[in-house]
Amino acid sequence: MKVALIGASGFIGSRLLAELSARGHAVTAIVRNPEKVASLPGVTAVKGDVFDRDGLARLLAGHDAAISAVHFTASDPQILLAAVKQSGVKRYLVVGGAGSLEVAPGVKLVDTPDFPAAYRDEAQKGGVFLDLLKQEPALDWTFLSPSALIQPGERTGKFRLGTDQLLVDAKGDSAISAEDYAVALVDELEKPAHRRRRFTVGY
Repeated sequence: MKVALIGASGFIGSRLLAELSARGHAVTAIVRNPEKVASLPGVTAVKGDVFDRDGLARLLAGHDAAISAVHFTASDPQILLAAVKQSGVKRYLVVGGAGSLEVAPGVKLVDTPDFPAAYRDEAQKGGVFLDLLKQEPALDWTFLSPSALIQPGERTGKFRLGTDQLLVDAKGDSAISAEDYAVALVDELEKPAHRRRRFTVGY
């Protein structure tokens, strides 16, 4: 596929870029600093601004799908959504956060007492983005929330998928490697199973 990846040089974006390239997709890596994008087969790095709706729409146009891997606090969901719609790209996948996942009926992870204060603003803005997507009538969107802990690790290809509840293992831990998160998102791109909804991935 022809895939536009916004934020391709970031923590998650760089893993997605590697996974997309390894699977043979043609990727347009949209970043502030193209020189920071890894040189990989099928990858073209271009300079883009997530706050420039018209410019972003022009970069997205002509792709089979767009993936957004930018921080919610460093972007505006209204501008991103407007750019995707303006571009004519129908399939839109969003790297989400874990904060909006439920840990009990009606209780989100971000609202629990132990949720790190440093991540609260980002998590809350991710929840706002998800709510906007749910009200979006036209786009074929998917929002993938990681587990509570996502960090560099191995690409195992072995994980569990869930929907709106935080996944935890037998020890009560909630974790996923950034590499396996990328596998799950590219799997969804290739074989959509969560159209117009959020899902989550964990061990």
